[in-house]
Amino acid sequence: MKARSGDLPVDELAENRRRAECWVVSDGRAGMENQALGLAEAAARLTPLRVVPKRIVVKAPWRGLPGALWGDPFSHLSPDGALLRPPFPALWIACGRLTAPFTLAVKRRDPEVFTVQTQAPRAPLGRFDLVVPPLHDRLSGANVFSIVGSPGRVTKEALGRDAALLAPTLTHLGTPRVAVLIGGANRAYRMTHARAAELAGALARLADEGAGLMITTSRRTDPAIAQTIRSALGERPHFFWTGGAVSGLSNPYFGMLGLADHIMVTRDSVNMAAEAAATGKPVHVISLDRAPFSAASAKFERFHQALEQRGAARPFTGTLEPWTYPPLEETQRAAEELVRRFAAARGVAPA
Repeated sequence: MKARSGDLPVDELAENRRRAECWVVSDGRAGMENQALGLAEAAARLTPLRVVPKRIVVKAPWRGLPGALWGDPFSHLSPDGALLRPPFPALWIACGRLTAPFTLAVKRRDPEVFTVQTQAPRAPLGRFDLVVPPLHDRLSGANVFSIVGSPGRVTKEALGRDAALLAPTLTHLGTPRVAVLIGGANRAYRMTHARAAELAGALARLADEGAGLMITTSRRTDPAIAQTIRSALGERPHFFWTGGAVSGLSNPYFGMLGLADHIMVTRDSVNMAAEAAATGKPVHVISLDRAPFSAASAKFERFHQALEQRGAARPFTGTLEPWTYPPLEETQRAAEELVRRFAAARGVAPA
């Protein structure tokens, strides 16, 4: 038996292999890749899939131009990243502005590929098999399945595993233990030095009261702001991750979430807040100043309102009041819908 994928003939064995394969396509940034990877991994827990990450690099000047001007997007891929050559997989999950032209193009080349795009794709929604955007983007359509926040990789098992590895390194910390997730300026918010000093003082007071602070920053965090916080904490017991392996973990982020009794997160990050809410632990949202003349903050505010309505998050007031709520399980919910539609498209019953 012979079949075709793209322009290349493949034999039956290769076809069977590709039918159990899912490509996770991103530009390699953690915030993008983890959304698509989290959704793929959740789907793989429901049906047999081999998940294959594909990190692309788009050549200049194309990466700075609208996708509508690209022509054939595959011709603009740099060999420094994945080239996305056929045979294509049965399932394609992508995230990020740079990936949308490839998602559309792969569907044209091989209509059998089931294409999924997370986030708002900035392209006609009907050209994707499934779009999984955040609810606060207010997208709608027969193939749109909106969720609160974004898909992620948080699972009870991952948190427990990494927490057990990280715990021996953090025996010097008191309780309650607090994971502090610090972002930075974006199109919706500004993290001013005055706001950073205010946060640093609040963290120092929590440490003086005995709280065990576990702090991590993001790629958007201004190094000067990170230093302000570290200086304010001084010799107080705390853990501030600055990169590098800890306790055998290349990134202790999940370990911190797993060990935490409370989670503090700055208002700028949907990903971090959604991941925090997936733990079922109290999420204290740290206020930031809104960026002037930006309409983006309205979307972020809708997201945080949704978390508050579910009982997951509250504004940080300087104290660590405990509460409980059902963990946010939006990735699982989206994966169930994906698997249902994927199976229907293939004419088979879900595994």
